[in-house]
Amino acid sequence: MSILGNIFNKIFHRGDAAAATTAAPSGADAAAAGAAAQASAAAAAPVDVEAVLNGMAAKNPQKLNWRTSIVDLMKLLDMDSSLQERKELATELGYTGAKDGSAEMNLWLHKQVMNKLAANGGKVPAELRD
Repeated sequence: MSILGNIFNKIFHRGDAAAATTAAPSGADAAAAGAAAQASAAAAAPVDVEAVLNGMAAKNPQKLNWRTSIVDLMKLLDMDSSLQERKELATELGYTGAKDGSAEMNLWLHKQVMNKLAANGGKVPAELRD
């Protein structure tokens, strides 16, 4: 699964829907169950990304600045935030600058992730997006 897909799963709790579909019978029934789960998730109310992340941050012993830092956002989601993972995320999102872990790259990644969350069913405050 892609890094962005993992971020979506952790914030939108799509792992729960995926687990439910794996228990379905194989073949056409499984395909129908998977389609129904996706339709159900799409029809659900938008996910308040800020509320989800604030809730996770409240339970986390570290003081993570997920609102501006891609590294802290990934740590909050219990993901690998290494430069290699961020380089892969940058490639996935189409970053064209130097993939060197610079502040420019990290800020761009954070904005892009927030924009993608907003474009895919997330309610994201305007100040966190472009």
